[in-house]
Amino acid sequence: MKIIKGGVTAAKGFEAASTAAGIKYKDRTDMALIYSKKPCKTAGTFTANVVKAAPVKWDRNVVESGVKSQAVIVNSGIANACTGEEGYGYCKETAEAAAKALGIDAEGVLVGSTGVIGMQMPIEKLKNGIVKLAEGKSKDIESGTLAAKAIMTTDTYEKEIAVTIEVGDRTVTIGGMAKGSGMIHPNMCTMLSFITTDAAISKKALQAALSEDVNDTYNMISVDGDTSTNDTVLLLANGMAKNEKIKYDTEDYKKFAEALHVVNEYLAKKIAGDGEGATALFEVQVMGASTKEQAKIIAKSIVCSNLTKTAIAGHDANWGRILCAMGYSGAEFDPEKVDLFFESKAGKIQICENGTAVAYSEEKATEILSQPEVKAVADIKEGSEKATAWGCDLTHGYIDINADYRS
Repeated sequence: MKIIKGGVTAAKGFEAASTAAGIKYKDRTDMALIYSKKPCKTAGTFTANVVKAAPVKWDRNVVESGVKSQAVIVNSGIANACTGEEGYGYCKETAEAAAKALGIDAEGVLVGSTGVIGMQMPIEKLKNGIVKLAEGKSKDIESGTLAAKAIMTTDTYEKEIAVTIEVGDRTVTIGGMAKGSGMIHPNMCTMLSFITTDAAISKKALQAALSEDVNDTYNMISVDGDTSTNDTVLLLANGMAKNEKIKYDTEDYKKFAEALHVVNEYLAKKIAGDGEGATALFEVQVMGASTKEQAKIIAKSIVCSNLTKTAIAGHDANWGRILCAMGYSGAEFDPEKVDLFFESKAGKIQICENGTAVAYSEEKATEILSQPEVKAVADIKEGSEKATAWGCDLTHGYIDINADYRS
């Protein structure tokens, strides 16, 4: 497997575009298009929030119907959530406008929205934007990058990646882009991720690869404990690599799934590290667990702890907060066996052994915790299973952003 430059346009047959439609923002692009020259098999995973945005309902119906797709229309600024029948109708109008502009079937057009909840979409602006997107689509790498920028809300940078693998005598490419900074919490987190591949693959294998991997990537990140109404991951495969079709539970499937994991984990970590107001990516690894589920529960509890997150922001090795978060996670373990470590590019230090403090340098701990990527390791010494979760520190910047988000 090889990481290459690019994002959603890296795979054969995919094009992208971006435009400024003025949906909410006055000074930036706010709409993106992903287009495939050939119809794609699709897979998707969606928010666990009972309150689901109109695009989530629309996309889930498209994915579950089995109809092939050739385009994804995404807007930022307005989420089209809690908008009733009118909002769902705008999804249909978006699909019809895209079909007309691109000369494709409206039934398979996918949509994505992110931004303020409760506002109705200015549909005429959206339709005008679709025409511009259709006119400006391109297969070049820059078009993919500009599309990744257009879907940002409070994100501070675009998030994209592409990888290649060999399937038989063919090169298969997987590329992706994502956005997310706030309202991020495990259970499909406002997080949007769009992944493209030129792999020839069965729909069963495509959906399985995505569904199985989401639990170890996007569902293991948290910024603020709020599960969005709009969380969506879409995976489109157009088969243009012309490899022998990948089927579920074969060696080629495992190779594809491993590459997809690299893409998903990279995007998930970028989302976590770009949390609103964040100054550091906070990674938590729980090891020595008796089951993978036990490790996941504990890791999530630590990474979601506001007290721990503020300690990371203050570069304070307040390890008691970590042990506390482990204790209320709901997972059973022996606290008197727990070893805790902090590490970063500045080094590694043990701060707790068998549930009690060890002698360590506070100065060294502060140095380690002052880096842009910080890791906490908890060894509960019960078995061989482990899990990793990602989040960020919690600063005053988070309040500054969210106190006036609608203005």
